[in-house]
Amino acid sequence: MTHAPGGGADVVDLRPFMTEFPTGVAVVTALAAHGRPWGMTCTSLCSVTLSPPMLIVCLRDGSPTLAAVLGMGTFAVNLLHRDARPTAELFASGEPDRFAKVDWTLPAGCGGPHLPLATHMVADCELAGSQVVGDHIVVFGEVSHVTRTLEITPLLYGRRRYAPWPDQHPPSSGFGDPQ
Repeated sequence: MTHAPGGGADVVDLRPFMTEFPTGVAVVTALAAHGRPWGMTCTSLCSVTLSPPMLIVCLRDGSPTLAAVLGMGTFAVNLLHRDARPTAELFASGEPDRFAKVDWTLPAGCGGPHLPLATHMVADCELAGSQVVGDHIVVFGEVSHVTRTLEITPLLYGRRRYAPWPDQHPPSSGFGDPQ
């Protein structure tokens, strides 16, 4: 089956393909104009450039978190650690008061709430642009600050399940190393 551009009859279900691509787990957070915190679990995260330091996150169109990001122009990307599956599931749920169920802080100059007990690193970002793509909005964030919160391994998601980063292996010299 081929994908027909413009939404033709042959529509490809991309979900089975993407479940085979394990990725890190993040919670994107922002404050609304009235100060209410918003956040959502996100596995669509990618670095774009090192100079300026830029990343993208893909957020569902219509989400309150996206509205807060676009409205305030700042956000935080909280990279979850291996023991933070409950936080990932909470922020992926429809729970309306997620922040009442987790510890969070708002450090001076941050882009959005930090989740210190669930993260190993946080990037604070300033909105640098956005682009509508289907039912999501690609949000470009220029990273203004990175904080390491814990020395602990990341949480991964793939095949519709969570798992910790595997144990350390000897360093590799790069792609294509012989086995």
